[in-house]
Amino acid sequence: MAPVIRTIIADDEVLAREKLRILLSAEPGIQIIAECRSGKETVSALQAHRPDLLLLDIQMPDSDGFEVLKSIPSEEMPIVVFTTAYDQYAIKAFEARALDYLLKPFDQERLHDTMDRARSELRKARNPDITKQILTLLAERKPTSETERRLVIRAGGRVVFLDTDEIEWIEAAANYVRLHAGQKTYLLRSSIGHVAEKLDPTQFVRIHRSTIVNIGSIRELQPCNSGEFMVTLRNGKELSCSRGYRSGLQQLIGKDL
Repeated sequence: MAPVIRTIIADDEVLAREKLRILLSAEPGIQIIAECRSGKETVSALQAHRPDLLLLDIQMPDSDGFEVLKSIPSEEMPIVVFTTAYDQYAIKAFEARALDYLLKPFDQERLHDTMDRARSELRKARNPDITKQILTLLAERKPTSETERRLVIRAGGRVVFLDTDEIEWIEAAANYVRLHAGQKTYLLRSSIGHVAEKLDPTQFVRIHRSTIVNIGSIRELQPCNSGEFMVTLRNGKELSCSRGYRSGLQQLIGKDL
């Protein structure tokens, strides 16, 4: 059963609100609890109703959507989807941690994709225990193998001996692999499979055909659609764990995900 998503529509255009209302009526589990025509109305509705989802126009008569968000405490912030006729605010919208950015005129297919993402986010928010369990089990795992503890990398005319503990994640880059270690990145001429063979399998796990992560760098695991996971590192970097590689995490934590 799809989770009920308590939704506020904020848009100063009557026709835009009506179009969203019609499109949302075809989506399961959407409950529209308020419609707002201005920034002031939106702030009041957010405080009164504490919705799960806010469909927010950027340009409204008394304030813009970004000003509305600044007035809401982070712990009370719903899932936010910006709705606008202008594409120049997209980067700013994602910097504001918006889930999505819908351009007018809306269509059912695009809105459906957004609602699927909102449902996934809501499930994660309502079921945090799985992430806590996974991270606790990962933290209990200790490196036991005698694999290489340092990698030798030629960089800028220098030879760098990189301790594997410093590596946060690794990505394939054509005929190279790129090693991410704090603020520094290193290119190593090798395949990601060859590098994986050199690393401690109790410390590093392959989560995608082109990505390896240091489990000590993982801050959060979030279940997504189709059996996939989103891996969030301690530095905020988000990486996708594909369904085909989730068995690596299963082996590390010793139970099904």
